[in-house]
Amino acid sequence: MCGIAGIIAQSYVNQHLYDALTVLQHRGQDAAGIVTCDGVRLNLRKDNGMVRDVFRTEHMLNLTGNMGIGHVRYPTAGSSSCAEAQPFYVNSPFGISLAHNGNLTNTETVAQNLFREDFRHINTGSDSEVLLNVFAHELQERASMHLTPQAIFDAMKGVFARVKGAYAALALITGRGIVGFRDPNGIRPLVIGQRTAENGKTEYMLASESVALSVCGFERLRDVQPGEAVYITVDGQLFAEQCVTGHKHTPCVFEYVYLARPDSIMDGISVYKARMRMGDRLADKIKREWPEHDIDVVIPIPDTSRTAAMQLAQGLGVKYREGFIKNRYIGRTFIMPGQTERKKSVRQKLNAIELEFKGKNVLLVDDSIVRGTTCEQIIQMARDAGAQNVYFASAAPPVRYQNVYGIDMPALKELIAHDRTEQEVADLIGADRLIFQDLDDLINATFKGSRTEVREFDCSVFNGEYVTGDITPEYLLNIEGARNDGAKSKVIAGAADPTPIDLHNHI
Repeated sequence: MCGIAGIIAQSYVNQHLYDALTVLQHRGQDAAGIVTCDGVRLNLRKDNGMVRDVFRTEHMLNLTGNMGIGHVRYPTAGSSSCAEAQPFYVNSPFGISLAHNGNLTNTETVAQNLFREDFRHINTGSDSEVLLNVFAHELQERASMHLTPQAIFDAMKGVFARVKGAYAALALITGRGIVGFRDPNGIRPLVIGQRTAENGKTEYMLASESVALSVCGFERLRDVQPGEAVYITVDGQLFAEQCVTGHKHTPCVFEYVYLARPDSIMDGISVYKARMRMGDRLADKIKREWPEHDIDVVIPIPDTSRTAAMQLAQGLGVKYREGFIKNRYIGRTFIMPGQTERKKSVRQKLNAIELEFKGKNVLLVDDSIVRGTTCEQIIQMARDAGAQNVYFASAAPPVRYQNVYGIDMPALKELIAHDRTEQEVADLIGADRLIFQDLDDLINATFKGSRTEVREFDCSVFNGEYVTGDITPEYLLNIEGARNDGAKSKVIAGAADPTPIDLHNHI
C-alpha cells in the first residue's frame, strides 16, 4: 500500500504535491519522494521518513517546475532501504520517472526477461523498478522523437500484457507529460481531478484518493478505469484509452475497511458511507445472534473504526463513548516489522479513560483483526481500566489468507484467524465474546447505496480467492519466506544483502 499523486499545472507544483502527500501519509509512512520537471530538467528529492521529515525548505525551493509526481511508501516487495524510495528513474527513452502503488505478482519472471531479452538492469529488489523498466522498454519500441498519445497507449498495451498483479502508477515523461494507469482488475485506486487556472487553462491531477484532489483545490472528475491509461501532456491536453477489456472490476475491499481515509470517494463509493453501513450490518448481526446482549457502551479503537462504531451503537440503542486517547506521534502498529515492536507501541499510542470502562460491559469495535496483537493489548487495557466484561467486534470478517496485492500480510502463521475458529481467536485475544462481520454483509455494505458499477471486490484475505488468477500455493510459500516478520528482522539487523547503491540526486 502506497500513495501516489501527480500534477500538471500552469505554475509550480511542488507545494501542491507536498500537500497531497501529507494527506496521503496514512498510505505509507516509511519513505516519501517528489520529482518535478522544469523544462527538460528533473529535480528529485526522496528519502526514508515521513513527508514532514523528508522535505525541508531548501528541498522545496529546488523542486521547480509545473509538472511532477510524488509518492509515500509502505514497503512490501523489496526492502525499506532509502534506495527503494520512489519515484524511480530511467534515462531512456526521454527520461521517465515512476511512482507505483501495489504489488506485481510475476516480478521475478518479468525481471529475468528484462535482463535477458530487453538488456535492462534492475538495481533493487523493488517490483516498482521492474514496472518502470517494462514501461520504458515498451515505449522505446514504439516511440519517435514526436511522442504521440497513440504510441503511449500502444506501449501500455504491451505493459498490461507483460505484468500481472495490482498496480496503480504514474509515469512522468520528461518534458512531455504524465501517464497514469491502473491494473486490469482495478485492485488499487487512482482518481483524476481538474481545475481551471487563472489564465483559463485546465490543470489536471491524479492521486490514489480523492481527498488529495480536494486539498489541492481540484474537483474530482472520475476514476481511472481498470486497464485504462491516461496521458496528460505538458500543455494540459488529456487523452485516455481503454487498453485492456474483459476483466472484472474488483477493487480491494480493504481500501474501504481500513486503508483509505473516510473523506475519500473511490470508484464512486464513499468510504465514509461504506463504513457507516458496515456498522449497521454489525448491529443487525448482534441483534440477530445475541438478542439478549448486556452491552453497556460501545467504544471504538481509534481512528478507522469510529464511523462503524457510531452506527453500531445507534443500531443497538447503546451509548457510544470515546474510551481511548491516541498519541498521534507514535507510528501505526500495523506496519511495524515484528510482534515485539507492535506490543510495545500499542501501550505508547493509546491511553484508556477509566471513567468509560469502570464496572461496565464494554463492546470494543475495530476495523479488522489481522495479527491480533493490537486487540489483545487493548482488551487488557480495558480490563485494567475496570471493565467488567470486554466484548470485541470487527467491521471485517476474519483475515485468514495472505495478501499479495500491496498490503503487508505475507505470512499465514502471523494471521491470528488462519486455521482457527472464531472462538479460538476470542480466547487468544482475551475477549469475553467476539463478533466478526459476515463477508456478504461487508460486500453489500460497501457498494449498496453508492453510485457505482462495482459489484465485486478482491476479498482474497477473507476467502482465499485471488482475482488475478495467477496465484499458486508455491508463490504464497515464497512470499511468506521472503516477507515474514523473521525475514524483516534480519533486514533490520543488517543480516540481509547490502543496501543497493543509492542512485538519486539527494538534494
